[in-house]
Parts: sequence; structure tokens; C-alpha cells
Amino acid sequence: MSTIDYENHDGLGLAQLVRQGEVTPQELLDAALARIAAHNPALNAVVTPLYDAARAEIARGLPAGPFQGVPFFVKELVASVAGAATTASSRLYAHNTAAADSEIVARLRRAGLVIAGKTNSPEFGLSPITESLLYGVTRNPWNTELSPGGSSGGAAAAVASGMVPLAHATDGGGSIRIPASCCGLFGLKPTRARITAGPEGGEGLNGLAHQHVVSRSVRDSAALLDAIAGPMPGDPYSAVPPERPYLEEMGRAPGRLRIAFARTAPTGVPVDPACVAAVEDAARLCEQLGHHVEEASPDYDAQVVERGFEMVFATHTMANIARATGGPLPDPELVEPLTYALAQVGRVPSAAEYILNLHALQRQSRRIAGFFERFDVWLTPTLAQTPRPIGHFNIRSSDVRDWMGKLAAYLPFTYPFNVTGQPAASVPLHWTADNVPIGCQFAARYGDEGLLLRLCAQLETARPWFHRRPPVSGLLHAH
Repeated sequence: MSTIDYENHDGLGLAQLVRQGEVTPQELLDAALARIAAHNPALNAVVTPLYDAARAEIARGLPAGPFQGVPFFVKELVASVAGAATTASSRLYAHNTAAADSEIVARLRRAGLVIAGKTNSPEFGLSPITESLLYGVTRNPWNTELSPGGSSGGAAAAVASGMVPLAHATDGGGSIRIPASCCGLFGLKPTRARITAGPEGGEGLNGLAHQHVVSRSVRDSAALLDAIAGPMPGDPYSAVPPERPYLEEMGRAPGRLRIAFARTAPTGVPVDPACVAAVEDAARLCEQLGHHVEEASPDYDAQVVERGFEMVFATHTMANIARATGGPLPDPELVEPLTYALAQVGRVPSAAEYILNLHALQRQSRRIAGFFERFDVWLTPTLAQTPRPIGHFNIRSSDVRDWMGKLAAYLPFTYPFNVTGQPAASVPLHWTADNVPIGCQFAARYGDEGLLLRLCAQLETARPWFHRRPPVSGLLHAH
């Protein structure tokens, strides 16, 4: 099929072409592989090719799901693809191969998606950039001197450059929303436990971690959430089922929503003027669409949430290492310096301190959730800074305090919703004067992805972004 045809359809649009007999799944895979060949050398988004497995899957016959025949990537973190490397981008797990699909991957296949590869992630998903010593640096297709964000930066670079229309992503502190913001994509972090982590995991990062996708359209995100949502037997808990399929929310009027917006960060770190301009513009747009908009923020102890989040990340880093070593720290050559240093921090808290930390986070979660009794949606910049240059977060450094400081300065708006478990989405509504995307984050009440998707679809119609293409994209602009 032509470059124009492939580039001008989202995932549902490509699947419709398959159903109508206008294109075959193999032709779609060929189109994806041509774009990988053209752009992956510059971007390093796809680190584990599964092209032969994808061809074999097509040859066996694909399920008649909503995304039948659409090429797709799985992130090299959390989710397992049978027979493929499952490394968490760490040399510690470099020889680890998955024996079976994770439940989410089985559901992706049932939706008709063709898994053609795995995308880059930082080691254990720890950084908001996508650079690892195992797989190297992933670059942003809008400007290859910049990071695509992380930890789902490989997925975002692949989607933004047109390799695939949507790709699997995970989010433990913003890792769906950060790269969506940096790459001009839509990225929804669902409600806690909306998507099972089974059978390998119960709750990632004590419930902070979520899975879904980054996509070029809101409706692809909604339709895929319909396909992959729901618990499996033995899950520790599950989210309340939606009123109706998420895809049915597309085109439904959201009503007149009460939207609060913030120019300043809860922790008091500076917010880049470009990010402030983006959120002010989004607030005006929401007002023009008929919503009630006012400046307001939740009243909670942001420092308690920040410190609590750090403890969860540090202790789980140690746990990720202990899974491979049986307990002790490994040879320092097998993990990156930052990971090793963070694991050392994670060994310090006692079990009692850790439990008290979780209780403190839950108390602050209730204070944040209370804000959503007054407002339907909280609008913030997705990030406090524009996309960072490659190397800004130095994975070769062992200075945890410096890394935490940079983290706190970059993403004060995203991780609180990993703590509360509320759904939050980064929406690509703004670009800088030098054509770099800046996302705006919209968060809703626990369990209310439906409202969030209705609003995001309304924003997409009012301020379309699908036509925007980065310099590294398509085949017409290959270099």
C-alpha cells in the first residue's frame, strides 16, 4: 500500500481496510517493516525484532478482533511475549526468555494485533528518558537531539514516526504520559487495576504501575482499552467496570464539566513558560467548548507524596534485582550505576517503615481524591519542562540525590496519579515555536475513564493533531 494510505489511518482505520479486503495484514506488516528500516537506525525505538514471528502469526490466521491485521509493538518491560527476550532493558536479565505470553499480550493478540517487535525502555523503567546500557539511546522523531521521554520512549518514538499507529506502554510514575507529551501523542494511564498484571504480577509497584498504549488517536486508545481491560482470576483487586464500552464514549457529549487548571507545580518546582503557555491555552479551549474553568489545585502534602513515591521506587528496584540474584546485590557490571545506587537506597527501610510509608501515601491520596468532589477534571501541564536533551538524566551516574532532583523538577504532575490510581491522560494540544510537542494532562475521578475519553475526544475534534508529522516519519521524509 502507498505511504499516504498507511500514514493517514489510525489502527481502527487500518483494521477496517483489512475487513473490507482493501489491504492484507501482510501488506500492513510490510508497510511497518519499511518504516522500521527507514527510521529505526536514527531512532533506536525497536530493540527486539519479531518479524518472522509476526509473519507466522499472519499465516496461521488472525482473530477477527477490532484491530485485525494491525502491526504492533510490546514494550521491553513488564509484559512477556512467548519466546522473546524479556530483559527489562537490563544486562542482569539479558538472557531471560519468556516461556509464555502475559495475559495482556494474549488479549492484544485476540484483538487481532500483530506483534512485530519490542521497544526500548530504560533499565527497569526507572528513568523518564529511554536510554540503557543494554540497548542504547532512543531519540525523539521531532528532534533527534532530544529524548522521546520515558520509560515508554521506544513505543512513543515508533508511533510518532509512523512505524505503527499504537504501541504498548507502561506507567509507574508517568511513563505513558511523559513520552506521549514529548512525542505529540495521546497517552492514557488507566485507573488502577483496570488492566491485569497477571499472571506474573499482582500489583506492580504496590499499585503505582499501570499498562496501556500510546496512540495517535483517542479512539484507538478507547477501543484497545475495551479489548484488554478486566481482571483475571486471582488478581488482588479490580476496578469497577465501565458503564458502557469505552469506544462508545467517542462522540458522546461530555456535558458542561467543572475543570480546574494549574499553572504551578504542587511541589513548588519551577514550570517552564512554554508549559505554562500550553496549559493556559488548553484552559481557554475548554472554556470555549462550554466548560466551567477556574484555577485551582488539590490541597495535599506534596512532599510526603514525593518522598513516599521515592521509597516505593527504590525498594522495588532492589526487589527487581533480588528476583534475579535471590537477595544480594549483583556484580555492579550487570546493572547500571544509577540502578545499583538506587537499589542500595532501597535496602535501607525496614518492613515497618515501608508499611507506614504506604499508609502515608494513602492518606494523601484521599486528600487529592477529595478535590474531585468539587471538580470533574484537573488540567495541568503534563511535564514542568520541555523534552530534555539526550543525556540529561545520566544513567552512568550513581548520584541518586541528583537524579531524584532532576526527576522532581521534570515530572511533578504525573506521579501523584500513580499514587492515587486515578485515570490521567496526556493530550497533544500544543507545540513550541521550534516545533516540539508539549502535552497537557487531564485527570479524572477514580474509575472514570469514560468521562476522560469523552472530553479528550472533544478536544481532539476541536484541535486536531493527527495530521502533524515529525521530521523523522513516513517514507516520503526518510533520511
